[in-house]
Amino acid sequence: MATTTMVHVRVDEKIKAEATETLAAMGLSVSDAVRVFLMRVVADKQMPFALKVPNTETRTAMTEADEITRTRRARFGTATELFDDLEKNSVK
Repeated sequence: MATTTMVHVRVDEKIKAEATETLAAMGLSVSDAVRVFLMRVVADKQMPFALKVPNTETRTAMTEADEITRTRRARFGTATELFDDLEKNSVK
């Protein structure tokens, strides 16, 4: 059997709890998931998922969404009310 070593990772408490619950539903522990992740990195010589930097259009939309969240705080009872408000306040 190969010698093992410890990996220590700092993670937000809520993320860890949610990940633990989700992984348990799959029959995995957090340690199992980390081992699978690292084995894929070694086998594929790359991350096992795409890492992308948002393009200019996406960054602009993200900034706009943050601004709307910070300033508007609007709530709507129906989708129609939401779309009517968006239409009324859209930049023409």
